[in-house]
Amino acid sequence: MDKLIKPEDVINGEKICLRLVILEDCKDKYLKWLLDDEVNKYLETRWSNQSLEAIESFVGQMLGSTENYLFAIIEKSTEKHIGNIKIGPININHSFADVSYFIGDKAAWGKGYATEAIKLVTCFGFEMLGLHRMQAGLYEGNIGSGKCLEKAGYKYECHMRKQLKTPNGWEDHKFYGILREEWESNKI
Repeated sequence: MDKLIKPEDVINGEKICLRLVILEDCKDKYLKWLLDDEVNKYLETRWSNQSLEAIESFVGQMLGSTENYLFAIIEKSTEKHIGNIKIGPININHSFADVSYFIGDKAAWGKGYATEAIKLVTCFGFEMLGLHRMQAGLYEGNIGSGKCLEKAGYKYECHMRKQLKTPNGWEDHKFYGILREEWESNKI
């Protein structure tokens, strides 16, 4: 099965657009994001050594995968790559997928870009991939991410107590989800 979107395809939003992350995106800027303690505070990538080669390998895997879609978040006004959002892995049998994201460019924080990216990728998941459910997990301390998910229509569902390790100790792992029928009833 081929990907339903090509690297040249764009998903347009109001302030941002999404396109697949490509190997040409694997530059020093991307590496700096992953090495920045503020940016990677809640990213699982902080647990492994990051290098341009590691990023290129990951992006190559994502481009070749039909169970994952890794999108670049592009700020429309500047045409800058400011972060990523990923759908996957997709569970074909149960028709659901995880959503994960980050805004790496700190100048783009607090502008609603993550919420808009979540809305765009959720639309893609339901309309293009035909999913039944989409979900995201986050560290309890990542309050901004929870607010973004809620603004995008996701509902808080549960938490796993003290499941995630942080430099300051253990945190709860919070889970959010949205069902196709919830999304359809709130579409404009």
